[in-house]
Amino acid sequence: MEQGRERGTPGTGPDGPEATPRRPAGRLRRGLLAALVAAAVAVPLAGAAGPQAPAPPPAHLAPPAVAGLDATYAAHRANAAEASRTAADHGYRDRAATERALAARQLLYFDGRGAGLVTEVLGDLAHADRVAVLVPGSDTGIDTYDRFRATAVALHQRLTREAPAGVRTAVVAWLGYETPGTVSPSVATTGRAEEAAPELRALVSDVRSVTAPRARVSLLCHSYGSVVCARAAAGLDVDDLVLLGSPGTGADTAADLRTQARVWAARGAGDWVEHVPHLDAALFGTTVGFGTDPVSAEYGARVFAAGDGGHSDYFTPGSLSLANLTRIVLGHTREVTR
Repeated sequence: MEQGRERGTPGTGPDGPEATPRRPAGRLRRGLLAALVAAAVAVPLAGAAGPQAPAPPPAHLAPPAVAGLDATYAAHRANAAEASRTAADHGYRDRAATERALAARQLLYFDGRGAGLVTEVLGDLAHADRVAVLVPGSDTGIDTYDRFRATAVALHQRLTREAPAGVRTAVVAWLGYETPGTVSPSVATTGRAEEAAPELRALVSDVRSVTAPRARVSLLCHSYGSVVCARAAAGLDVDDLVLLGSPGTGADTAADLRTQARVWAARGAGDWVEHVPHLDAALFGTTVGFGTDPVSAEYGARVFAAGDGGHSDYFTPGSLSLANLTRIVLGHTREVTR
């Protein structure tokens, strides 16, 4: 991708193209637009990073396998319980309560240090025919995990209701990377996504090693999570890659993702991401912004209807967006409304 390029055609004058006089203005425009990207992505989001409670190191286990899946869950539950006790001993009562709840769930991974990392499974992953992997956006950690988990619960409940007889489903809530803060330079760059991409690839590989060989796996990526998914997409063994409320992916087109998966995109009518400038500009030695709008015709994704919801409403029970996400995960792609 050619970064920080001019997308327009230079003007001409009596003596030919006016390229040289227009360059300073172009650089200024790109710099101003880059600042707008940072403001547009960061300011409307809510929630500040929570306190970083002390916690034990995570359990170190071999990659999960069907035979050892229950042991994997048990080891990470035990680690979450220990982290809860440690947090409580140091006065972090809210963190302790969240970790205590996590200690009763199916955890494919848990690390209570810092902002925290959690991979939770809803459903019977080992026997699932349809699997959805959810990737969150900015300002998501253990202290805000419940709101991310609520999206996974809503999807899992609807999948369970609508799956055809004999089709088993599971949802994986993957908080497997350090998400950028809502008010930080990293929220408008691809740096965190590049760091997260190998971890997401490993997670998909783990899921594939546990599920049935012909299971359908869909990757549902929200907001900054869509940048993570784009960075991991090349050659990733998933059937669908879904971009929700995306500020851009850092790729000019869906084809540039170099994936065999169906690439979908949606944005609710009330989502403020619509107003984010879609550009990528070189600024202070890094690239700011994420380029082409994924719901534009230029990008080339399969755009589907998401209703009137806002940036955090894609998994709202009863919503059009959740209905279409359920159809995608189940493989009922002809029923997806555009």
